[in-house]
Amino acid sequence: MGVSALMDPLDFLTNEDLLLFFRRKKTEMSCIDQPHTFLTQLRDYDLLPEKLYKKLKTMRSREQKQKGVYEVLECLEKENPNHMHQFWGCVFKDHILQQYPTLRLLKNSLTDGSFKFYEKPSYAEGSPETEKNEGKQEKAKKDKKRKVDDASGEDSDGPGPSSSSKPARKKLSKKLSFSSPVKKGDSQEIWKWPIYKTQLPVTCGTQEGNLHRDKLAKGEKCIFAQKRWFSPSGFEQFGGKERCKNWKHSIRCMKTPLKKLIETTPVRLSDSSADNSSTNSSETSLGTEEERDAEDFEEQGGMEFRERVEEEEEEDMEDLSVFQTPSLPVTCVSLSGTLHKYRFASGLRGKCIRTDESWLTPEEFVKQETTLTDPNWRRDIMCHGKTLNFLLKKDILRIHSLLCECEKCSDQEHDLLVQRNDDVCYECGSDGDLVCCDECPRAFHSQCHLPAVNEDSTGEWMCTFCVLRTNQQWRNSSHITEEEALNLPVSSQYRLYCDYLLLYMYREDAQRVFVKDPRKTVRRYAEFVTHPMWLDKIKLKLEAKEYQTVRDFVSDIQLIFSNCKTFNRDNEFGKMGARLKDLIDREFKKVFSIQ
Repeated sequence: MGVSALMDPLDFLTNEDLLLFFRRKKTEMSCIDQPHTFLTQLRDYDLLPEKLYKKLKTMRSREQKQKGVYEVLECLEKENPNHMHQFWGCVFKDHILQQYPTLRLLKNSLTDGSFKFYEKPSYAEGSPETEKNEGKQEKAKKDKKRKVDDASGEDSDGPGPSSSSKPARKKLSKKLSFSSPVKKGDSQEIWKWPIYKTQLPVTCGTQEGNLHRDKLAKGEKCIFAQKRWFSPSGFEQFGGKERCKNWKHSIRCMKTPLKKLIETTPVRLSDSSADNSSTNSSETSLGTEEERDAEDFEEQGGMEFRERVEEEEEEDMEDLSVFQTPSLPVTCVSLSGTLHKYRFASGLRGKCIRTDESWLTPEEFVKQETTLTDPNWRRDIMCHGKTLNFLLKKDILRIHSLLCECEKCSDQEHDLLVQRNDDVCYECGSDGDLVCCDECPRAFHSQCHLPAVNEDSTGEWMCTFCVLRTNQQWRNSSHITEEEALNLPVSSQYRLYCDYLLLYMYREDAQRVFVKDPRKTVRRYAEFVTHPMWLDKIKLKLEAKEYQTVRDFVSDIQLIFSNCKTFNRDNEFGKMGARLKDLIDREFKKVFSIQ
């Protein structure tokens, strides 16, 4: 049998029922925090006139907003009482429910039967009259009560004082019944129902079993089926759904995916639960954290945050072109990084900020700034003088749905590992089949890296940048002269230094000016330069072990710069070569610890 949590109440309730529910819940709805999205939704569904919408946008204080929302709802009740299905269908959309816990609770009260459509008004409770004679006696009682206290008659459904006819007694219609194992009036969700306090009936494919919640929380085999115990991923295979590779979606309780139940009422799992397929303890409370993220973030930041947000809203910033690039520079006090918009999902999901050392979510990035006592990624991460909250309001960044299952929002181990590394080659800047370093975020095409990576190799792999850093940590810190460095053999450990310097040059030559043979692309180049040199040629010579000493290797690098100066003089490319030469000279001294 179905349960209420799986049914849409709008499919069964009449407009009259929904109007009564609307009338009872107006005040609750008017008190929601940050009602901008709520009002925008009403406007988009033609339930809120544009003129009134613009008026509400100008309201600043919480009291003004609450009063304005209540007036909107009151106007809607008077002018469009027959549009209740449209209204509730509009505000019960997933993205609205995710932002407003109040509306989620309202929908739950419809689905679990806790809202009583036909209960007697409070003033009639305990009345000695029976149903048999309540018509005449109750009317007289109500009329008498109105004279004593007019306020108590507001909720009366009977005719007003001007009605001279005896009201016909309306037969109480039978309350719409949803099959549910919980008592009427309980507003709990499936996870909280007493009958399922310890176990949940689950299915996967054609298989049925019982999920023991305490074992799930401990990371043990927790599903009992066919006289055997299964881990969630094992039960997924047992049900023939191994291709899904997402047990939270393929395993269901009464047709509801476990993922949705966990997000609706977070269950704290251990790090090892479900064969390492589940989230860690911080991620299991994702629903709670994201809801807090999407609700009244003003409260988190205090008065200073509210003032800054209001100032940003008041500023008329017409030119937003500075924010239209795919990546944006961001700072947080002393921290700096680059935010890649295509990777952004929310504060807690989507590692979208690239620092020198790693990819971080906005929440992880802001927590690295130790000087902040109450870090808040919306408030404390700045981009071109604006907070990330400003970028969200301008739709420059968009928060994904809590139920989004894209790779950026995924909690699967493979997807989390992918997010740790770059999406393009660190050396050439293009995508494709990449080899990812296990120590840093860098990724390379196998032939772009130095030395080239054997694609058939297995196990952990470290890029030259990380190998050099590790090597220097163990190396004697004594300094040498430049002449001593130039006389070192390229063989053994000093080949690593040459690989690093050449990779560094490739990386810094972002426009790829010095990569290829200039005689093939630059007109009359051979007439002025008798000994051309370029990076790809140096790379081939290095791989062929043609360099005996570091001096031989450095001489070819310096030849690139002297040729550039000879052919270009002081034009744009000449200045570019001079800048790159200065960078390489400094890096050479740093790598070889030259005094």
